Amino acid sequence: MAAKWRELADRLAERIKSGDPKYAPGQRLPHIRELVEEGEGSKSTVHQAYKALEAEGLVTSSRGHGTVVRQQNPLKRLGTGRYDKAKWRDGDEVAFIADRVASGRAYRRGEQTQAISFGAAPAAATAAHGLPADAELYARARLVKEGEQPTHTLTSYYRPEHVEGTRLVDPTPGPAGRGGGFRVLYDAGYEIDHMKEELFARIPTPEEVKLLHLPTGEPVVELHRTTYTEDGTVVEFAIGVHAASRFAWEYDFKVPDSAQDGKEGP
Repeated sequence: MAAKWRELADRLAERIKSGDPKYAPGQRLPHIRELVEEGEGSKSTVHQAYKALEAEGLVTSSRGHGTVVRQQNPLKRLGTGRYDKAKWRDGDEVAFIADRVASGRAYRRGEQTQAISFGAAPAAATAAHGLPADAELYARARLVKEGEQPTHTLTSYYRPEHVEGTRLVDPTPGPAGRGGGFRVLYDAGYEIDHMKEELFARIPTPEEVKLLHLPTGEPVVELHRTTYTEDGTVVEFAIGVHAASRFAWEYDFKVPDSAQDGKEGP
């Protein structure tokens, strides 16, 4: 006969997997004391059951946010497809919305917040812009959520001469108007042409654990994105911090052939 905590874990797992709306992704499980009062077992039994569900990847647990049912299908974080000009130049599908559409998930524009500041910037940002380390840049920091659960942060750094007087330095919450930031740059005469993305997996800081509601042991994926115009001008450098389990990164691209393109020496 299975231990009581195992029986409880199995019953809760079945509710989660069956699509019970009370146990849908993002829903918080009852407090331990509630299940104790309902006769599901002792405090130790319920605690062990919750730890088992967490180990099986069905829930996440973090201080201050309780035990929450985990989204079993992570968001697709598109590669080149999320930056298709037809999405933001000709429509209103900013990058984080493009990810939601590709994942078959609902979204609201208000799920992206933003805060604007001007001043000292990280060394990686000033270096990407080719500026001295003490140069001041505009920072546009966003927190993106899926429902009530944060998925990632993204902070873009811009030169003042590129963005002053534009919506990119307007503190109004949400994407920067129709088409988002890339459309603002386009309208200002800076059409994006190509970009470079670098990814780093690391342990989150205590502030990131709190901001992203990360469970114990969850790593983050840090993104560095450098965006260029056709002539090589850097018009944005962005740093993103993503909860690792909440994304599946997807890249679909044409394989280069430098020899055929005549770029290889004789």
